[in-house]
Amino acid sequence: MATPGLLYVTMQPRESLPAAQFHDWYNSEHGPLRLRLPFCTNGFRYRATDGLEPEWVALYDITEMEELTRETYLALRGDTIKTPREKATMAQIAVDRRLYDLLQDQKAADYKPLEDTHDTAAAGSVLIAVSTTIPADQAKEADLQNWYRDEHIPMLSKVPGWRSSRLFVTAAIDPKAPREFVSLHEYKASNGLGGPEHKAAMDTPWRNRLMADTVTDKKRRVYTWAYTFGPAPRELSSLTSPDTAGPWSSIDGRTRTLPSPTRPAVESFVTTADGVDLPYRLEGSSDPHSPVIVLSNSILVDYSIWDAFVDAFLANPKNSHFRILRYNTRGRLANCGSQPINIDLLASDIVALLDALRIPTATLIGVSLGGVTVMNTALLYPARVTRFISCDTNSSAPESNRKAWGDRVAMAEADKAVAAGSNEPIIGESLSEVTTRRWFVPETYETQPEVAARVKDVVINNSLEGFRHAVQALCAYDVRDRMAKAEVPGLFVAGEGDGVLPKTMLQMAADLKGDAELKTVPKAGHLPMVEQPAAFAEIVNGFLHA
Repeated sequence: MATPGLLYVTMQPRESLPAAQFHDWYNSEHGPLRLRLPFCTNGFRYRATDGLEPEWVALYDITEMEELTRETYLALRGDTIKTPREKATMAQIAVDRRLYDLLQDQKAADYKPLEDTHDTAAAGSVLIAVSTTIPADQAKEADLQNWYRDEHIPMLSKVPGWRSSRLFVTAAIDPKAPREFVSLHEYKASNGLGGPEHKAAMDTPWRNRLMADTVTDKKRRVYTWAYTFGPAPRELSSLTSPDTAGPWSSIDGRTRTLPSPTRPAVESFVTTADGVDLPYRLEGSSDPHSPVIVLSNSILVDYSIWDAFVDAFLANPKNSHFRILRYNTRGRLANCGSQPINIDLLASDIVALLDALRIPTATLIGVSLGGVTVMNTALLYPARVTRFISCDTNSSAPESNRKAWGDRVAMAEADKAVAAGSNEPIIGESLSEVTTRRWFVPETYETQPEVAARVKDVVINNSLEGFRHAVQALCAYDVRDRMAKAEVPGLFVAGEGDGVLPKTMLQMAADLKGDAELKTVPKAGHLPMVEQPAAFAEIVNGFLHA
């Protein structure tokens, strides 16, 4: 039988450790690593308001405490994962780490877990932690537990703003630790602490007897909520400080932070429910509550295709309050899951990204496969999408697409190209040349050949196995019925030179419920944000700032 419990860590940074460096390390490196563990369901940081030290406490709920004795968790503290920065940072922090088993858990009828609460609503939430030591006597321990269950917590539940109370005891997996009981009480920002109901709970015959005859030591701490961890780092505000060292990278190179006073960025990955890793880059405004724009790619490329557009977009002072989230779609890498890829699955990937990064709503912009993906996400999850821009795509794909995409897979297979170092099969020269020639207008090859060359190089190195799976999404889909019931405003964009798509997308604009428009980009083909980033940025600006 599983033993749920708590990892409870207090921290007091020394004066030698800059605050920005402390927060960047904790929020981008230390905390998210623990939230990636399946037995660690949440994680929070609280800051003391009682004037005492340690000033900071972190709480992690654990579904099975025994997991903390196993290699999956212990590896986080070993040299294969623990970075030099973490070692140097922790050397400047007084740390007290404790493990507790859960004994009691009572919640208000309207209780909503903090991890499911938007950060703006969590702000000001109060945590009271009370640690109690009593003699090692079963009868006295039972008396204390009965008091919590039968009197104290029921009385606390009448205090305005009370959310929950839990009682813990030193974990069985930590037999050398002093035995103590810890109670955690959560309150809303607006509460009745110190009021008549609270005073009544703190002054009863039963409580007074326990405090006089049983309790040998008691400590009470008061904190307010400071941060909710997710499994993916999202902290940008600390990266604007000159005190934050960087760029920093995890040992496996999959997570990076890039400090900048004007355009901080963090790169990492989100793991979907079916075990697929989606690399992402979050950058822009350091305000954690600023609006987010998600960029979704075409097939065969990575999120670098948006580089020039993001540069142009963020260079505009009107857009300094935005954060930009880019990610690599399933199919860029070889591991893209065991289930068939379709546009509904790809839409769920966007929601998984938003959830992991604790982003409640976002504007979505996508091109080609990404174009139908963002539109479909808006149609399926309207509460998560404020608006969308769908570029160079179709609302339906005929069955004949299967042969066309099958031929392209066969072309790549015939090249037998492999990645340097790993020998993983990749797309290679033939299909990449055909594809980029189809995507770009001839003028691009004359006036900016380096643009086409960069994209071709990205296509060449796409995983062949990933491509085989990803093309399934383009073989058969139809969202026209969903478009007729759309709840989210949209805009359609096409490169003027992208074959019949400008005409096709004009009909799409008419099919979307509401007043949708089609904008075309001169001197551009299938990837207008690549060929004409400034012009594309102006179209986006017009839609966002209308």
